[in-house]
Amino acid sequence: MSTALPARPSLYTIPPGVSFVDALARGLGARFGGDPAALAEITVLLPTRRACRALAEAFLRRSEGAALLLPRLMPIGDLEEDGFMAAADDEVPVADALDLPPAIPELRRRLLLTRAILRLPPAGSGDGDGAPDNMSPAQASLLAQRLGELLDQVQTERLDFDRLAGIVPEDHAAHWQVTLEFLKILTEHWPAVLAEEGCVDPATRRNRVIESRCRAWRASPPTTPVIAAGSTGSIPATADLIDVIAHLPAGMVVLPGLDTTLGGDELAAIGPVHPQFAMVRLLDRLGAAPHEVRSWVGPGAHDGTPARVALVNAALAPPPNPAASPAKVPKMARATETALAGGALTGVRLVTCPGPQEEAAVIALALRRALETPGRTAALVTPDRGLARRVAAELRRWEIEIDDSAGIPLADTPPGVFLRLAAEFAATDAAPLALLSLLKHPLAAGGIEPGAFRARARALELAALRGPRPAPGLEGLGEVVRRDGADGRLGDWLDRLAGSAAPFLAAMGRAGRQKFVGLMAAHVAFAEALAATATDSGAERLWAGEAGEAAATFIARLEVAALGFAPLRGADYPALFEALMAGQVVRPAYGLHPRLHIWGPLEARLQHADLLCLGGLNEGTWPADPGADPWLSRPMRTKFGLPSPERRIGLAAHDFVQGFAAPEVLLTRAGRVEGTPSVPSRWLLKLGNALQAARGDEGPALLAPIDGAGGESWLGWQAALDRPEAVRPVAAPAPCPPVAARPRRLSVTQIETLMRDPYAIYARHILKLRPLDAIDADPGAAERGSMIHAAIERFMRAHPDRLPKDALAALLRAGKQAFGAALAQPGVWAFWWPRFERIAEWFVEHEGGYRDGIRASRSELRGELVIEAPGGAFTLIATADRVDELVDGGLAIVDFKTGAVPSRQDIALGFAPQLPLEAAIAAAGGFADLPACEAARLEFWRLTGGAPAGERIAAGDDAAQLGREAHAGLERLIARFDDPATPYLSQPDPERAPRFSDYVHLARIQEWSVPGGGAAE
Repeated sequence: MSTALPARPSLYTIPPGVSFVDALARGLGARFGGDPAALAEITVLLPTRRACRALAEAFLRRSEGAALLLPRLMPIGDLEEDGFMAAADDEVPVADALDLPPAIPELRRRLLLTRAILRLPPAGSGDGDGAPDNMSPAQASLLAQRLGELLDQVQTERLDFDRLAGIVPEDHAAHWQVTLEFLKILTEHWPAVLAEEGCVDPATRRNRVIESRCRAWRASPPTTPVIAAGSTGSIPATADLIDVIAHLPAGMVVLPGLDTTLGGDELAAIGPVHPQFAMVRLLDRLGAAPHEVRSWVGPGAHDGTPARVALVNAALAPPPNPAASPAKVPKMARATETALAGGALTGVRLVTCPGPQEEAAVIALALRRALETPGRTAALVTPDRGLARRVAAELRRWEIEIDDSAGIPLADTPPGVFLRLAAEFAATDAAPLALLSLLKHPLAAGGIEPGAFRARARALELAALRGPRPAPGLEGLGEVVRRDGADGRLGDWLDRLAGSAAPFLAAMGRAGRQKFVGLMAAHVAFAEALAATATDSGAERLWAGEAGEAAATFIARLEVAALGFAPLRGADYPALFEALMAGQVVRPAYGLHPRLHIWGPLEARLQHADLLCLGGLNEGTWPADPGADPWLSRPMRTKFGLPSPERRIGLAAHDFVQGFAAPEVLLTRAGRVEGTPSVPSRWLLKLGNALQAARGDEGPALLAPIDGAGGESWLGWQAALDRPEAVRPVAAPAPCPPVAARPRRLSVTQIETLMRDPYAIYARHILKLRPLDAIDADPGAAERGSMIHAAIERFMRAHPDRLPKDALAALLRAGKQAFGAALAQPGVWAFWWPRFERIAEWFVEHEGGYRDGIRASRSELRGELVIEAPGGAFTLIATADRVDELVDGGLAIVDFKTGAVPSRQDIALGFAPQLPLEAAIAAAGGFADLPACEAARLEFWRLTGGAPAGERIAAGDDAAQLGREAHAGLERLIARFDDPATPYLSQPDPERAPRFSDYVHLARIQEWSVPGGGAAE
């Protein structure tokens, strides 16, 4: 039997600045707490699960931990849970809701939409089911995610996709017509897919459940209290439910932070970006005005910050229309003056930081400081996930793990990273970087102890993975390891690794398309095999802990969701797997600090903390830029019935007001983000304008009254965290090893290093330190020079006397042999080889006339010169690129240069002694099979392949004299370093320092090369 509903709704509000959940718990206790069992009969509907937990904790605080029967606390989005839809004794059954199909799982929906997108024919083609060639499954998955968001928006607003056909005229932009054609996936294809699945979309099910509950309560209102608290009714179905609850005999609605002073012209001027917009629209639906809403806390119980609430309401009020109501123009200034007089800014700090890192450090310091007071709580409220991660990282300096309501992305947890690396390893066919990243992950063990496994991985890195990329696959690595004579156990270990990876590698490398579930099964099997140790199975290690459980749940759901998904190429699997994992999060339940939190703005609305840090207050971050709808333009959205994107700004403004009204507030923003100046949030600017108007200041609003209240102190404290007590610049290294340890044999190029950077000689020849090659290294300038040298050497050894008729072709053949496998690399083929072709043309053209003046030519000629020195015999060695015996007597010594040529001044001063020292070796008869003879010419042949492709540059005017001077200079140099007091200094003359050194970091040059010990630029 139907019961009449009350004519006037039962509406309340809890003002900003009051702890919402604590006030709600106090009010419920005051109204219904006389009977201990009465609270258990109350049903309280809240916006989120976290709000339900917060209210339960508020009841426990109120009871001081004593046993208590709590109300039924339920998030509005999950009304079907906990038996809410079951019929109570005084309720009619809600059979239509119970008979609803289940909501389709998000992963299943996304993959079904992805499949539908991939089946679309390419643009401009005829009908067909082939996947577009220019769209990968991962890209289709991201597009499917946006389609799912559109589905949720449309169904949340209870619109019909049939209306899409009439919102775009035929003469509208062609790309909108294409968009509507694409959206036929939703209008024509998707309903049939849902029917086949036996499911409905989550938003549709939520709407129907709420509609069913509304019908049941209208037909038979419950006699026990039902309270909707904390919701602004921005979702139409939720607004319907709030409407029903407000009119129930025992129903009540408690709104968060309603401004009950609004009225008249102000209500008419409120737009979507205003913080009160959603609640004013809800009140219109309920047939109530703001002044009719009662305060939940009651007179005398208001412990909020009314002056600050008045200030922010005045600052964010719609701008007055002077022409329509001139008397109301100064209202904002008067309201601001009154608020300031009431201490509105007491407890408020604004800190504008240089950048995001400093902002995170300031917030972390404020949170840490709050812990100094026993029982004090603090929270960061921000929509900026990057800032939240930085703050969490900064707090770890004090070994504090903070509770972040957004959780940790599964893809960033150890199991998530391990699974992604395993997929990338197989997709790249064991490319060095992907392989090492996987093998060095903490979960990798391969059936042995993790420490021993990582030792083998490091041995493999040194044996085969540094330098140019080996042949693809683990088999190619095995060949390299055995060929180079590495430890036999390394080869056996690699064979076992190849055996466990073989099924996954085979599935990924198989020609054609593979089933997604098959690839995933091979992927998971390989990951588990690699994670196993000698004592624990891979499943025990990989799926352990909260992150492991979340990863296992994701895999299980994905296996079900991917049934029937279109086959895909192995190369497309890793990106699709990563895209699907991207939305999954892990929320740790234990080990987090009980008094510190990170909340999103929505979750912070009903929470309470003694200190609130509102971070990321830059335009585009808070509030976020609404952005462009990928499907519908603004006029199309309006015509279709979707809400304005600016409505989100209004909801964000409401959350800001709620946070700003907290007892103690720290506002922070970064002045520059990624090097670009940022714009303060519009709410900060409006506050500045209000303060400026109240004080009658001239010029731009600067928020000076807030900035001056402690902002400088926080930045100073933050900077002091990492400032050492004293700066003690490190001294330049000056090692003096004993003479017996000093090198007695150096090459001519190493003599140049000894002149320019003695410390490099010390590190290489005395400490025996050798630089490691880069992993998976592409050939660099040094390799290019070696290849060109090798090509010319091959050519000259094959044709020492006269040039062949096909000299250019012969040199190019020698070049291809010298370049070898490097020619397969696109960069080498596209850039280096054309330059070598031009070098070859110049060389052949020049060589034809040059050989007329020489009797014999030798390439890569080895020689040495022994010098008696105080520390014993010293041997100078050299390999001359080319030595020619001239027809008119003497030698021409040539050095091929593919880079810069040293200046004559450096040569004369001994800082580029290569050619003069080779002349000294020749004069002493130190070259094999070449009698002692002085050099007549010392030349650099610069071979760049540019313009010009090559040129001859003389090292000096008198080659023989340069050789004699170099010989004498070398004797003095060796004698000096045979003095045990002579140190091996690092770059003693900065102007003569080498262009490149492998030992700059070891010498710590940037620490001592700048006056005052600062780092070099």
